[in-house]
Amino acid sequence: MRRDSRLSGVLHVLLHMAEMHGPVTSETMATIMGTNAVVIRRIMSGLRDAGMVRSAKGHGGGWTIERDLASVTLHDVYVALDNPELFAMSHRTDEPGCLVEEAVNAALEAGFREAEALLLDRFAGVTLAELSEDFHARLVASGKSIDLEKHHAA
Repeated sequence: MRRDSRLSGVLHVLLHMAEMHGPVTSETMATIMGTNAVVIRRIMSGLRDAGMVRSAKGHGGGWTIERDLASVTLHDVYVALDNPELFAMSHRTDEPGCLVEEAVNAALEAGFREAEALLLDRFAGVTLAELSEDFHARLVASGKSIDLEKHHAA
C-alpha cells in the first residue's frame, strides 16, 4: 500500500510560509517542495476552506497564513486534508466469511482504532508554533544559514 505524505508535506509548506514575508506563490512553494504548483494549489484549497490560509490573485498575490501558528494543531491540518489514512496496514476484507479471518480482523481493527486515537490525540496537542520553535532551535544548533524562498538549509 502506498504511503500518504500529504500531512508531512503540508506541515512543511506551512512552516516555510511562516518564515517568509508576504504572500507565497504556488510556484515558489512547488519549487521548494520539488513538486508541481497544481499539487500545491489542490492541497492548499483544503486549508483555505478550513480558514488556515488565504489566497490572493494577481501581482503581489499568493498564499498567506491566516491564523496564528499557536492556534493551529497538527490535528486541524489533518482534518483539513480530509482525514487521510493514518496507517498503511489493513485487514484483508471487511466481510471475511472465514472465522479465523474474522478473529484476526477483530484483533487488528481494535489495535488500529486504539493507535489512531492515540495518534490523533497527540496531533491535537502539537501546534504549528511548536514546530516552528523546534525548527528554529535546530537551525541555531546547526549553525547553518537558510533562505527558505529558494531552498532548504545550506
